[in-house]
Amino acid sequence: MKATLITGASGGIGEAFARRLAEEKHNLVLVARSEDKLAALCDELMLEHGITAHYVAIDLNDYQADLRLFKETINHDLEVDWLINNAGFGSMGPFADLDLERELDMVGLNVMALVALTHRYLQLMLDAGEGTIINVSSTTSFQPLPFMATYAATKAFVTSFSEAIAEEYRPHNIRVLALCPGGTDTNFFDVAKIDEPIRMKGMQTPEEVVENALNALERGKTTIVSGWKNYVVSRAAIHVPNPLVTKAVARVLRPKVEKDPDQAEDEDDS
Repeated sequence: MKATLITGASGGIGEAFARRLAEEKHNLVLVARSEDKLAALCDELMLEHGITAHYVAIDLNDYQADLRLFKETINHDLEVDWLINNAGFGSMGPFADLDLERELDMVGLNVMALVALTHRYLQLMLDAGEGTIINVSSTTSFQPLPFMATYAATKAFVTSFSEAIAEEYRPHNIRVLALCPGGTDTNFFDVAKIDEPIRMKGMQTPEEVVENALNALERGKTTIVSGWKNYVVSRAAIHVPNPLVTKAVARVLRPKVEKDPDQAEDEDDS
C-alpha cells in the first residue's frame, strides 16, 4: 500500500501536511515522539477521510531510529512514495552559553536523521520508478545567523543537500523540494526558547506553507521560499556580503539575548 511518511507530524507544519494530504486521499505514516497526539490525529483523519493512517512514536535522535522506522514501514507493507522530512528544532543565544548536548541533538535531528531517511526511502522510490521528497528547511538557510548559528547552519545543509539530489534524480522521476518557510505560527519559538519580542509580525500559518509547497511541486520547483515577503528578504540576503548580514543581525539580536552585566552580577549574588 502506498503511503506518505511525515516526520514531526504531531503539530505545526507536519500536522498541516497530514491534514491536507489526507484530504487528497494519501494514506499516511505519521512520526513524532508524542504517541497520544499521533494516535488521536490518525483516528481523526481515518474517520474523516476514509484513508489508512499508521503512526510510529519514536525519537529520531535515538540510536538507529531511522533504521527501526524504515523496518516498521517495510514490515507493514507500506510503500513510502512521499517522504516529508519535517522534524527539527532550533535554539537561540550566544553559542558558548547554549547546552552542548542540545546543539548536537539539533544537528542529529535536523541533518543526520533527514539524510538517513532520505537515503533509505530514496532507494525504494528508485525501484518503484517515482517518488516525492519534501525536506523542510528555512529562510535562515540563505545566510549565517548570529545567535542561531547551529540552527541556520543545519538548514543551510538541508537546502544545499536537497537542491543537489533534486538534480541528481530528476531523470528518474523523483521530485525533491527544499521548503523554506520564514516565521510560521507554530510552537517553534517556544521550543527554541525565543522570546516574544523577536517573533515576526505577519507570520504565515502552517496551512499557507503547505499550500505553497504543494504548488511548488506542481510547478517542478526544487526550492520554494514560502511567502513573498520572505522571498524578497532571502533574495536580498544572498546579494549582500555575509559580514554585513551578520553584523546587522547581531546588532538587532544582541540586546535581546545577552544579559546585562549588572543584572547578571545581581543574579549571581542572590
